[in-house]
Amino acid sequence: MPTLLDAYSEAVIAAAERVSPSVVNIEVHREKRRGGAGSGFVFTPDGFILTNSHVVHGAEDIEVTLSDGQSFKADRVGDDPDTDLAVVRITASNLVPVTLGDSQSIKVGQLVLAIGNPYGFQCTVTSGVISALGRSLRSQSGRLIDNVIQTDAALNPGNSGGPLVTSQGEVIGVNTAVILPAQGICFATAINTAKFVAGRLIKDGKIQRGYIGVAGQNAPLPRRLVRGHNLAIASGIFVVSVEPNSPAIHAGLRDGDTIVAFNEASTPDIDALHRLLTDHQPGVRAAITVLRGTEKLTVWVQPIMQ
Repeated sequence: MPTLLDAYSEAVIAAAERVSPSVVNIEVHREKRRGGAGSGFVFTPDGFILTNSHVVHGAEDIEVTLSDGQSFKADRVGDDPDTDLAVVRITASNLVPVTLGDSQSIKVGQLVLAIGNPYGFQCTVTSGVISALGRSLRSQSGRLIDNVIQTDAALNPGNSGGPLVTSQGEVIGVNTAVILPAQGICFATAINTAKFVAGRLIKDGKIQRGYIGVAGQNAPLPRRLVRGHNLAIASGIFVVSVEPNSPAIHAGLRDGDTIVAFNEASTPDIDALHRLLTDHQPGVRAAITVLRGTEKLTVWVQPIMQ
């Protein structure tokens, strides 16, 4: 038993030491008053920092404090309330960026760490496991964030925007929410979603995406259906719910359908569909290929801009 505990402790210590220098405290001011605080992490050597949209949205002034105590004024590059993600930037030297992992490769039960600044306590580390994958969480904008990671690593106010980290020190999520009064139910936006959103925010300052109105989760496809329909992918997007009065419901999409293609481009996961919707011209009809039971169908949907 001591050997197992030592190995667990060493994994947590090593991951925390690797990532903590990249974690920052973010304080914002709105209308000349202190508007709250949160966490973030440096993800490029030239000062780009990922955090939550709800931490910096509407802020007049943003101040970032590094783990060594240095403080800098930050510029908001862009924020996306629909995924609760934002990018800010500071001008500083010798920054230590995190290593971004692959949230598609993680598994339920895997050890993870949450690092942040709850109640102003700098670089607090909590540990736990991945409790579930593929959750949906409603953002403050009202839109559902898909493919969310559920963890029991404790989060508190001020942890928002901090990294969720594997035992190898790779960031696989951005901590975003706690379900109260429940204990041990915390959520993080998957890092693969964050990579895509951050890239668009750096390029354009905002994201305009086509909206169809489905909540979904990644799901493997039965081999017999993959072979029977000659599909190029082994996974798709299981439709958990369809929003009332949405383009999806008008197109005939139903709860329980599995989306496998958008305009003939394969959709092995939710991030792939988001990318296709972001690039799609709103108001133009698109063909969505779904599996309904053992049948393959095409429905026509007209995405709207959100």
